[in-house]
Amino acid sequence: MKALIITYYWPPAGGSGVQRWLKFAKYLQDFGIEPIIYTVDNANYPKEDISLVDEIPKGIMVLKQPIWEPTDVLFWKKKNQQKKDISNSTNSGFLSFIRGNFFVPDPKIFWVKPSIKYLEKYLKDHKVDVIISTGPPHSMHLIADKLHQKTGIKWLADFRDPWSNLYYNKDFKQLNFAINQNKKLETKILKNANCILTVSNSLKEEFAKQAKRVEVITNGFDSEVLLSDSNELDKKFTISYIGLLPKQSNPTLFFKVLNEICHQNKAFKNDLKLNFIGDISDEVRDEIQNNNLVGNSNFLGYVSHQEAIGFQKKSQVLLLLIPNIENAQGILTGKLFEYLTANRPILAISPPNKDLQEIIENTNAGTVVNYNDEQKIKETIEGFYNQYKKGSLQVAAKNIEQYHRKQLTKKLAFIIKSLNS
Repeated sequence: MKALIITYYWPPAGGSGVQRWLKFAKYLQDFGIEPIIYTVDNANYPKEDISLVDEIPKGIMVLKQPIWEPTDVLFWKKKNQQKKDISNSTNSGFLSFIRGNFFVPDPKIFWVKPSIKYLEKYLKDHKVDVIISTGPPHSMHLIADKLHQKTGIKWLADFRDPWSNLYYNKDFKQLNFAINQNKKLETKILKNANCILTVSNSLKEEFAKQAKRVEVITNGFDSEVLLSDSNELDKKFTISYIGLLPKQSNPTLFFKVLNEICHQNKAFKNDLKLNFIGDISDEVRDEIQNNNLVGNSNFLGYVSHQEAIGFQKKSQVLLLLIPNIENAQGILTGKLFEYLTANRPILAISPPNKDLQEIIENTNAGTVVNYNDEQKIKETIEGFYNQYKKGSLQVAAKNIEQYHRKQLTKKLAFIIKSLNS
């Protein structure tokens, strides 16, 4: 059985967007499905991680076609330059307005027509049983939709994030016509696809209002995060955040509490080290400065996936931040599942989020605190610190095997095969 997977993010792309389908492709053949990847030939990825190229399964077919991206002209000065400060990409005022209103659903829209033409020809000569598209960028779904209509091949549309309700859409200052066009396109995809795949039960409930069938497969972790378990813990009381940290996730009360504890407890101030591994928004940096925590903060920027795993395992506490927005239900960052394997206590700060709460509780992996609950934030940090001073800060995570990428791919293979049964 063959599955054509249409994805913008593919190695050497870095960041979380590439992980989901790179890992699915790695294991699909174990369950009798041959993946055929269709991706971009000259992508101007915001971040690159060359080490991920080694994880591409040997022998799989990877089809590539060039893409013209207006962001090459509008947002980045040099095409081959490693971009920085992706967390601030929606702060560019007029350019963000252009992005949100003139490129619907996203700047990859110019890749849709040439991709349809190329793949339609490919499918005439090569049998494929299922078409899979993954977004964002949601233009990938537009390619799959047209191919599905023309060929009748079953189609699975994977939503790693919402579409019209995506949390940073507001920063694009979209006018009514752009908002309506996005909703119209989203509805079309939800209704036309044979099956919608998404990452949380809350998103499933939202999509099920319009889609024929919705299935959930969360993100997960792979074997490489289990291998390097010899890291010694940091001597300092390190609280580490790993990944993109946008302004919507700025934990202002968290920094205020740390500042207060530092004033009250000199030993805590001397022991505290905040690690930020990845792109950090200017708003977060300002908040750190306002709370006199610059001397306790370590900004490491973007690192390879393997290096990020090392930081996770050495840290005393892992900080997880879900965007502090309305409709945060269902947002589960991919980093959560790798955090689970590090066997370090997780401090998750989030708006009300049933999916996150259930996973943290069922795995016994840490504590979930609301952004506005200053008292609980303080109690949790002081509790972790007291255990650290006693040498007893640890966690015994359980029930995490279900999130291994191979187990998740087994479930995916069952869904794919059911489309043609």
